[in-house]
Amino acid sequence: MPFTENDGVKIFWEETGKGEPILLIMGLGWVSQMWHRTRALLAKKYRVITFDNRGVGRSDVPPGPYPISTMAADASAVLDAAGVKSAHVYGISMGGMIAQEFTLQYPERVKSLILGCTAAGGPTAIQPAAEVLQVLMRRGMKPEEAIDAIDPFIYYPGTSPEWIAEDRKLRIEWYPTADGYLSQLQGIMAWEAYSRLPQIAAPTLVIHGESDQLIPAANGKLVAGRIPNAKLVVIPRASHIFPADQPKTADEAVVNFLAAQA
Repeated sequence: MPFTENDGVKIFWEETGKGEPILLIMGLGWVSQMWHRTRALLAKKYRVITFDNRGVGRSDVPPGPYPISTMAADASAVLDAAGVKSAHVYGISMGGMIAQEFTLQYPERVKSLILGCTAAGGPTAIQPAAEVLQVLMRRGMKPEEAIDAIDPFIYYPGTSPEWIAEDRKLRIEWYPTADGYLSQLQGIMAWEAYSRLPQIAAPTLVIHGESDQLIPAANGKLVAGRIPNAKLVVIPRASHIFPADQPKTADEAVVNFLAAQA
């Protein structure tokens, strides 16, 4: 299994497919396996690089908190290990925050940017309802209980039960430690990019589920409005996990955007 290191922390990464490289960055507490559907789709035309953020999966769980800038540096170390100078970058949720920070820190490494179900942090960010925040701050729950508590806020009611069950199996298998999860969450809470987003020059696609309760869709509109010439796609009948809620619409948006960059 390939590993790289950033500042003494071991980061797991892997790749599949051939073509222009695209780096996929996953969200809070989730491992890179959760990209399984998107990775299979993109690997038909692209060299798809995925990795486990510090604190989850096969990567190290060092003492926290984990600043978003540090996790962006982890992503840069992954590209170095893969021998890739620049790539398309696609992040969802916390991964979208890391992708924003990565683009701001390493603009020369970003061919294009896709930001899914994410926010820009800071005082302008639109917060979820109090009941959603309570679930995010969960303490002492078993993995099954925690997943049961958050799922109504991240999947749209009409989403395929088979797909949700498939995701659930992976999430239980790779459920994060309390320390890893909290350290990532602390990084999110301390981060802000809204004031810097106009610096992003890479072609950018912002995607958001219209019914997202975890990171309300107004955040996607704020992000797209701050990045010059960004394209915004808001998907009806989709919540936070929009690639599972509306796969056809989500996949078409991503594939068409990437094709346009050629």
